[in-house]
Amino acid sequence: MQEFFNNYVQSLETYIMFRIKDAVARLTPELTAKGRAPISLSMGAPTQPPPEMVIKSLQQALSKKGIHTYSSSKGEKFFREACAKRMQTRFGVELNPDTEIHSLIGSKEGIANFIRILINPTTDIEEKEIIMVPDPGYASYKEMVKVSGGIAYSVPLKKDDNYMPDMEKVFDKLKNDGYNPCKVKALLINYPNNPLGATATLDYFKEVVNFCKKHNILLISDAAYTDMYFKPELKPASIFQVDGAKDIAVEFYSFSKPYAMTGWRLGWICGNSEAVGMFAKMKSSLDSGLFKALQEAGAHILNSEEGEEYIKKSNLMFKKNQALFVEGLKELGWKNFNIPDATFYLWLPIPPRYTSSIEFANELLQKSGIVVVPGDGFGEYGKGFFRVSIVCPSEQIPEIFRRMKEDGFYFE
Repeated sequence: MQEFFNNYVQSLETYIMFRIKDAVARLTPELTAKGRAPISLSMGAPTQPPPEMVIKSLQQALSKKGIHTYSSSKGEKFFREACAKRMQTRFGVELNPDTEIHSLIGSKEGIANFIRILINPTTDIEEKEIIMVPDPGYASYKEMVKVSGGIAYSVPLKKDDNYMPDMEKVFDKLKNDGYNPCKVKALLINYPNNPLGATATLDYFKEVVNFCKKHNILLISDAAYTDMYFKPELKPASIFQVDGAKDIAVEFYSFSKPYAMTGWRLGWICGNSEAVGMFAKMKSSLDSGLFKALQEAGAHILNSEEGEEYIKKSNLMFKKNQALFVEGLKELGWKNFNIPDATFYLWLPIPPRYTSSIEFANELLQKSGIVVVPGDGFGEYGKGFFRVSIVCPSEQIPEIFRRMKEDGFYFE
């Protein structure tokens, strides 16, 4: 059957989290038998229940007249208005809900389909169009570009420049690497960043907007983690807080991270009206919109006191977990690593005795039942690192470090 499918799909790798999940499932009986039942630090998703309010809103919406009929692919007006209000109250950004906002079946779907409408697929390597993506970065970005028929060009994120690269230098490197700069369609940024937890300043956002305008490159901002932060004075910004950003940019938002609604698949794209309009044209043929009951519940939580309190409480919990992990890691010899001000991730170097992050992650799983993500899965610049998601219940954390000590997982 393989010959029936296009080369782009055949070249894809299964998403790394699903590969890890399969490996854990195979090993679970053996690990449980030896007192090392798996503890997952791999999946980038909250484990606590969503806000009670959003569940009650969904239950109430289910019995409303007309709620089970088709929805508009762009999202019901009340949902888009709620998204616009959220952007105004959270960031001070004014958006037109009719022309500058569109609903998504989660931001992952949205970004993948947006990339799809940018790339003109071709088998001619020299004619392939380019999207610049962060590296290390969300593992699906490169595969999204690949399956659309384009080239994903790595933008290195390094500690030396506080994970905010000079884009002019990156652009010069792209040209020196033999790529045609005229084929660059977009730059994709992700702050706060998965897997690094790194944030960017508003001044840096201004530099990125100016870079994209100068080179006529579309700017795509993945803002899925914007509400996950630990210091009010370092509250992450929207790209649209930069004057003129709407001329060149779109931004993606998700309900998954701030409200633990990962399975609900709710989000929105906002920004440049022409870009949102092109996305809407494609979506009108591709799907029939989000279930209206989900939109009602989502609209209610977005601008509610309950939603704000839930975010604050979750961030306090993640900050507590972060402190416990940092303490445990330092006891094991990890000294020199970044402690982020946002997200629920830690990005850590592997012990020097290991030749690769894959080797380290495999041994940690097989010996201790602790599931982490090897940095190789996040790009070329992820080699030698691994990602930890600090989303597990805090009472599990002492057990994690007890096992690591007993099984000899020290940084040495």
